[in-house]
Amino acid sequence: MSTPEIRFDDAAAYERRIGEWSRLAGGDFLDWLAPRNGLRWIDVGCGSATFTELIVAGHAPAEVKGIDPSDAQLTFARARSGMRIAQFMKGDAMALPFQAAKFDVATMALVIFFVPEPAKGVAEMVRVVAPGGEVAAYAWDFLGGRSPMYPVLTELEAIGFPPMRPPKPETSKIEALEKLWTDAGLVDVETRRIDVRRKFTDFDDFWQASTLGTSIIPFLASMSPDDVIRLKGRVRARLKEDDAGGVTSAASANAVRGRVPG
Repeated sequence: MSTPEIRFDDAAAYERRIGEWSRLAGGDFLDWLAPRNGLRWIDVGCGSATFTELIVAGHAPAEVKGIDPSDAQLTFARARSGMRIAQFMKGDAMALPFQAAKFDVATMALVIFFVPEPAKGVAEMVRVVAPGGEVAAYAWDFLGGRSPMYPVLTELEAIGFPPMRPPKPETSKIEALEKLWTDAGLVDVETRRIDVRRKFTDFDDFWQASTLGTSIIPFLASMSPDDVIRLKGRVRARLKEDDAGGVTSAASANAVRGRVPG
């Protein structure tokens, strides 16, 4: 069986699966950045705009541009309420459609490992940020086994099915992020780990949220019913239920920030 591809053509399912995780990690990430109000932002790989929404709601931006290659995600992003200041457009992280030094902050939230040439993506963020501005990102720690999908991916692999991974999982390592930022000429580069926990009503709530979307549903459908039952049992055994039947799962992201010289 071929390795399933992570796809982004069902934005509502993606939001249900990853949105709350992104809010949890994104909130901690923005607390760490501690940006002042009134800045000009570009959110590269904005997806369904979960992270963009945190910028708009909490940091009174003067301007926000969201860039993403997925039409489905952009349609979802534009439909969010309270986002009129944000403008969303289709684009490539490695060729941003903006003049140099247009923004004060460039961010990549859970995106760097999907960029075909990560160094080009970082260089483009540096190019469009004004001297003294900030370039920052965070990425699930895939190689450290700390992504939100880790319980499912690990047990898929254990029963002989190739797990879903982004194209460049190695860029999620904290030392890889630091090198990308330093090599791009950024200064005052800092890194940190962000740990988050998400509570689910019960195991079925976790399972539904974790297996939504066009990436994994067809993959599960291709498995035999016995294999799916076996997978669910193994995943359930990894997650401890509390007295009320609730399930808590943990994930970690690695984050990096740096300043454009000048």
